[in-house]
Formats: sequence, C-alpha cells, structure tokens
Amino acid sequence: MASGGPESGRAPGSGQEPRRPGSVRPTSRRLLAAIAVLGAAVGFTMIRAIEAGDGVAPNISWLTLVAWAFLAALLFAAARNTQQRVQVRRERVEPQRAVFLLLIGKASAFVGALCTGVYAGFALSFLRGVSASGPRNRVIMAGLAAVISVLVVTAGLLLERACRIPEDPDETA
Repeated sequence: MASGGPESGRAPGSGQEPRRPGSVRPTSRRLLAAIAVLGAAVGFTMIRAIEAGDGVAPNISWLTLVAWAFLAALLFAAARNTQQRVQVRRERVEPQRAVFLLLIGKASAFVGALCTGVYAGFALSFLRGVSASGPRNRVIMAGLAAVISVLVVTAGLLLERACRIPEDPDETA
C-alpha cells in the first residue's frame, strides 16, 4: 500500500490518488456542475434574445426526449457490460476499445452536463408564463429533457468508472 510519500507520485497528505503513467483523471463533478451552470445561462439568454427579436422560441419535441433516453440506455448498457468484463470477470479489453469507451463516457458526461444546463435554462425562461398551456408544455418538455440529460451524465460517468483498471493484488503486497 502506498504511503503517500514522493515515491508514490503524490505529495504527502494531498488526499489524491497516485497517478500512474498514462492514466487519466476521473471527470471532475465541479467541472460538470460549472458546465451545467454555463449551459443554463446560455439557454436562458438564448430564449430571451429570440423573444426580444420577435422570434418564436424553439419547441422540444418528443423525438428529442426519446433520442436522449435511447442514448442514456445505450450508455448504461455499455457501462454495465464494461464493468462486468473489467471489474468482475477481470477480462482483458483491447486498449483501443478501452480508450474508445473511456472517451465516449467522458464526452457523454460533458455534453450531457451542457445540455442539462441548456434545457434547464429553457425551462426557467418559460416559467413566467406557466399559467398558459403553451409555456407550461414547454416547461414540462424542457424539464424532462434536463432530467434525461442528467441520466446521460450519470451513464457517462459510470462508463468512465467501469474503464478503470482494477488494482493488481500482487503489486500492492
């Protein structure tokens, strides 16, 4: 077990995992939250700008929700499959496939966080007129899209975690 000294690749008391050569750090939850907040500002501002220019704000269709849900389901399935192969059965995965899955997981988390924010910004921008049926439907659809986007983020993070190489019991002894 590593003591946390300079020979383990980290500063004493830093509380971070030692970095192995060629390793990738896990995606920061703070960064994902910041991306979502930025996305919310963009979504809210975009709707306000469209309406200020006498334009009609876009609708979120059911097809969008179905597509996002399908993507989330695929990512969850890939994460479960990868976790079973790598963590449970300890099978060897081809390096190119592992890198591909890792990149898909990271990219999905980032894009999902951005879309979560944008859809939340859409929903917030329509809240002022929620008593009418048109804005109420827009708030509901944007809210559902935001929730499904959170599922995409979650599935992406699970896929990323599934790609971690398990500790070798021989190396820690």
